[in-house]
Amino acid sequence: MPPERLCFAADAIFLNAMNNTTGIEALSVTALNEYIKTLLDTDDVLAAIAVRGEISNFKNHYQTGHFYFTLKDDGGCIAAVMFRSYASRLDFVPENGMKAVLFGHVSSYVKSGQYQIYVTDMIPDGAGALYLRFEQLKARLEAEGLFDASKKKPIPKYPERIGIVTSPTGAAIQDILNILGRRYPYAGVTVYPALVQGAGAAATLCAGIEYFNSLADTSPNEAPDVIIIGRGGGSIEDLWQFNDEGLARTIAASRIPVISAVGHETDFTIADFAADLRAPTPSAAAEQAVPDSARLLVQLSNVEARCRALLCSRLERERARLAAASSRRSLTDPLYLFETRRTALLMTEERFSSLYSMKLKNARAEYLAKVASLEAMNPLAVLSRGYAAVRSDDGRRMITDAAGLEKGDRIRLSMRDGDIAATVDEVLRKDNG
Repeated sequence: MPPERLCFAADAIFLNAMNNTTGIEALSVTALNEYIKTLLDTDDVLAAIAVRGEISNFKNHYQTGHFYFTLKDDGGCIAAVMFRSYASRLDFVPENGMKAVLFGHVSSYVKSGQYQIYVTDMIPDGAGALYLRFEQLKARLEAEGLFDASKKKPIPKYPERIGIVTSPTGAAIQDILNILGRRYPYAGVTVYPALVQGAGAAATLCAGIEYFNSLADTSPNEAPDVIIIGRGGGSIEDLWQFNDEGLARTIAASRIPVISAVGHETDFTIADFAADLRAPTPSAAAEQAVPDSARLLVQLSNVEARCRALLCSRLERERARLAAASSRRSLTDPLYLFETRRTALLMTEERFSSLYSMKLKNARAEYLAKVASLEAMNPLAVLSRGYAAVRSDDGRRMITDAAGLEKGDRIRLSMRDGDIAATVDEVLRKDNG
């Protein structure tokens, strides 16, 4: 607003205030606050400002999501508000004592008459604030499980192709290529050119990782077995793009193992925690990505020597066995083996024949003994010696006792050559006494 207009407005307010004492109608407080708000809202300087200071009296209204705080420096302070629609876009939580740069416009709240900064964006100011922002993001992603060791993919021992996402003009790429060429020249290398510093760098880094993962679907023979992402050292501001939340999630989601190599050994970024392996430097990343071919050749040479020694030892043992076998009589004199087997067969036949004869003799003797026993019990043998068997007249019942007979009983006498029918005339009983 031109200075003359501001002066005119101030004079009008003063005159109205003076007229109020004389009974002339004065401005209301609301009208005055609205006029002041109009002055602030129409000022070109206050419409888009950037203010640096320290945050104090910070309040995060849990119901609305709005931020209310004071921005101060050594000489003064000003109230500030950041509504939820803008506050939700921040990737950090403001805290008391944090130095920050606020972006927005200055206006006033009519009800209180207080002017304040309406903040649309905010960035930490200084390395300390960036470190706090880093720690807050790290804690949030860690609590989410993005850095869990169980989710880390193993780095292949003998990669056939390596993908590198970094600046094609930096010192880091030269260090990586030199070490890869010296340690393991057998692997192919593909470099995806990306920004590693400044606005938009995180997006190009994400694009590089996504590109290599897409090759696994479209061109599997060209897809790398491992990805190296990183850059050389620098300040926390220089490395800040590697603390991007989107980059961390892209690294964690990669199907191809990722080695993060950002800065120097003492530098840590969110990308380091999200990666499957953290290397302290780009050179170290190259060393961890591939084996040392010179050492492999030494190991192969040692294995070859051991195999040769084992083979020679085995050959010597087999030669000795062959020499021993060739000196045997069974090989030098084939008839010896035949005669030996023939003699063994004859001896076996003789033993079998002797055993058979003995068993046959024993069986014959046992048979004759049983026949003799049966002959002894044969009643016909008794009859052949002059004895007779007494039966009832029908021949069914043997009569062994005279007491069972009476005078006139019919009996049958069985003799060696026939039977005799007889009648009992008298029964003569022995006196048992």
